Amino acid sequence: MSAEPRPGGRPRDASLDEAIIQATRTRLIQDGYTKMTIGDIATDAGVTRPTLYRRWATKLDLVVDALDYGFRSQRAMYTVDLSALAPREALVEAVRRLDPAYFNPDAMVLMGNFAGEAIRTPALLEILRQHAVEPRVSLIETVLTQLQERGAVRADVDRRTVATMCFGAYFAAFYRGEGKDTIPEAVIDTLWPALATKPKRR
Repeated sequence: MSAEPRPGGRPRDASLDEAIIQATRTRLIQDGYTKMTIGDIATDAGVTRPTLYRRWATKLDLVVDALDYGFRSQRAMYTVDLSALAPREALVEAVRRLDPAYFNPDAMVLMGNFAGEAIRTPALLEILRQHAVEPRVSLIETVLTQLQERGAVRADVDRRTVATMCFGAYFAAFYRGEGKDTIPEAVIDTLWPALATKPKRR
């Protein structure tokens, strides 16, 4: 987020923008979108409401920028090159990066909050789909495609279904109160026999 000039020509104070964004992200976790208020965010950030409204016209505009702030730090992980790894290890690493909390430990709470807003504010869930869900499942699909091209994974594997199953494992563990550190290895241990090509008989 850049410090854009004000109408009078003076640039915005980037430190205030940062304080507001961070306060918004904290309130999203603590209160959820519906209960959080512009007044609370302004107080937390140490700014006035007019200061905040000069930057963001609505609460949704502010939340979109607060989410994008976090998404920007994650985008590099979706284009990572895993081709140097052995096939099974490449898929394990891709599943590890599926973890919603890979960068943000509060991601599961945020996703739950936004799912709860699906009827009242569907735009939030759509933002989540575009920037946090699809890039992750696409990473798995891309790695599976690469492994198919290497001849390590069967050509008839349904890549999207596999990606969805792997992503869902993190939510199942979260709601069951189980740890997630073993998920990548455990999931691929289970799926790999069905995914891998069979050695050719001589």
